[in-house]
Amino acid sequence: MSNFLRRRRASGGPSQIIAVPPPPQIPHRYDHPVRRLGITNTTFPIPTNKFYANFFLGAQTDPSFTHPYSLVWAKGAGPEAGFGLAVCHTEESQLVWGPGDPAKWFYNPIRVHSIVLSARELTPETQLTTDSLGDMSVNVNLLPNKSTVTPTITFPLVQGMGFVTALYRDATPQISSGVGFESALYAGEVVSGQVYKYRAVLADKTTWLIYIVPTGTQGGYRADTFSLNIRNVLVGPSHFDGFVQVCKVPVGDTQAEALYNACVGVYAQSAEAGFDPARDGVYTLTWLKQGPLTRKRSLLMFALPHHVDTLFKAGDISMTSIQLQTTTKGVATAVRGDAWTLGESSLPIDLSFAPWTPSQGSIMDVSEQAAAFIRGAAARELAQKMHAQTVLGSMYFSGKGLAKFAALTYAVHVLGKDASLANMGLQELKQCFAVFVENRQPVPLVYDAVWGGVVSSAVYYSHDPLVDFGNGYYNDHHFHYSYFVYTAAVIGHLDPAWLSQGTNRAWVDMLLRDYAGSLVGQLDQHFPKSRSFDWYHGHSWAKGLFPSADGKDQESTSEDALASYAIKMWGSTIGDSMLEVQGTLMLAIQANVFKTYFLYGGSTKGKDVQPQRFVGNMVGGILFENKIDHTTYFGADPSFIHGIHMLPLLPYTPLIRSPAFVKEEWEAFFSNGRAEQAPGGWQGVLYANLALSDPQASWKFFTRNGFNMQALDGGASLTWYCAWIAAIGKL
Repeated sequence: MSNFLRRRRASGGPSQIIAVPPPPQIPHRYDHPVRRLGITNTTFPIPTNKFYANFFLGAQTDPSFTHPYSLVWAKGAGPEAGFGLAVCHTEESQLVWGPGDPAKWFYNPIRVHSIVLSARELTPETQLTTDSLGDMSVNVNLLPNKSTVTPTITFPLVQGMGFVTALYRDATPQISSGVGFESALYAGEVVSGQVYKYRAVLADKTTWLIYIVPTGTQGGYRADTFSLNIRNVLVGPSHFDGFVQVCKVPVGDTQAEALYNACVGVYAQSAEAGFDPARDGVYTLTWLKQGPLTRKRSLLMFALPHHVDTLFKAGDISMTSIQLQTTTKGVATAVRGDAWTLGESSLPIDLSFAPWTPSQGSIMDVSEQAAAFIRGAAARELAQKMHAQTVLGSMYFSGKGLAKFAALTYAVHVLGKDASLANMGLQELKQCFAVFVENRQPVPLVYDAVWGGVVSSAVYYSHDPLVDFGNGYYNDHHFHYSYFVYTAAVIGHLDPAWLSQGTNRAWVDMLLRDYAGSLVGQLDQHFPKSRSFDWYHGHSWAKGLFPSADGKDQESTSEDALASYAIKMWGSTIGDSMLEVQGTLMLAIQANVFKTYFLYGGSTKGKDVQPQRFVGNMVGGILFENKIDHTTYFGADPSFIHGIHMLPLLPYTPLIRSPAFVKEEWEAFFSNGRAEQAPGGWQGVLYANLALSDPQASWKFFTRNGFNMQALDGGASLTWYCAWIAAIGKL
């Protein structure tokens, strides 16, 4: 057992630190092209793909999306020309729509500075720094200049926070609006001597509440004397120690203000996800609460639609009437409570390497006719040059090639019942995989000590941030590396002795640590805790170290599911039950989330959650934090847009794509010969996916005389496709 996995199984909380370095064949680099900008007080690797990354990238002026609010550093921009942090919120009626019916895309207007929280002490020399960079939280600090040590304002940003909170230190509060204040009036004490309220109506007729909470020990601060100056800025007395909290009142909700009043005075400082392996499908989101009223009041946090559906509404948890629109995740509902317990009921516990469906479970046998076809296809495909398809200059395409032959080898062994042929494939597969373990591939990996991760060395000599899809800038790591982890799981399953040879396990562990991190509650000295998967949103984000006005994004739900499936199967292969449980839970969450935000058809909830002008597209294309665009990064052909949410077709696919959805999608986009017009391997992807609703038609396509092998994607084999189709279709 590797030291890494021995540590994973040990009991304990966040004090556990995984200190095992990458294998010695992976060199370290200390000169990543993107330098850390304004990141302070951290000794652990940085989560590169989190919601707050814009605060340490580029000009630091692109938004961060906490849902339902977004935050952006004004940095002198906007009508108010301030240097504080702007709070933004848009309604569905403000969406900007693309052409067509259904609309090709929609986005939310950005940099609409509804409320700007600033201070007189902030000037054009203001510096923005971040600290306490967690999975679901970060501190954003504003300092008057480079020589200042103590921030004037700190914003603890937490996904789903009910209030935007600004912590002031001996400052003069200035609160403005880029929309413009129509009025900003004192509305009295909420908590005697502790919390004071102002009610602001903006020029767009929206109502915002501004709470002043002095916490300084000097006493005597006149929190009731804030007033609008000639520049329409709400200014408070100087020497303020305490915090300001702001929130938006939903239109027409007469109970909202009283509910906000009952929850103000506390705020979430950070968040932690957790799960109990003894409780199938149950996980928790817990917040560290701060503020003078922590013993008396519960937090107010916003739940996304998938949270609302799975939240255990008991004990101290209570739903409220407060609902606010999010940018791309439907309507959020405010919930009172300091910790949520959520439960997914559709757990793929018995999902393994064999074809699987929710109703049939794992399928280990097919008809003799199908088995014979599988053996014949495998013999032909194993005669191909495996090395030429797997040892490439791209981690993504190399991983796809390896996974192709891993699935093929398993299929001919278990479903084709030909152990000899399978062993031939397995031996060659191990040789190809060894090239990567030994770091002898055309473009070796390096450990980047600046951010904490394993990246393609191409970024250091090509000077191209997008080489290998941006791998060097931490794009798509969960896509790229999960193909390798899945392949290793298959190899280790078929040949357990391989696991103890050389650094095979340590190398695979390294990739897993890079994209998935350590188990919940542990810290890793060399990799971030959860680079890709977002426990609040319930899916991963693919964008790495690139500033983006629309935030993080992802264009492939199916490859995101592969990342979790690989975790599960690697855990199964090496006998790590905790790892297997985590992968199973993540798959269940993703299956729910994909059908809520990314897929719109069949019985999916997405048809009701996403805007009606968009759901006719049936798939989101690229889902950003601020927009959804029915396209891909590599083209707008329908087979690309839909197919990237299908591939790779593996045992977990029926979990995330129902027969009803597949049938409706096929009839809307690919029936009547349209699938045959798809270029290259996309034809095979479409027809393999069709097996979920019409296995006979799918089988006929792949087994016809003269089948064109060019219709297969580089990560797919005829052997696996036919084994999969025959199994789930009972052929």
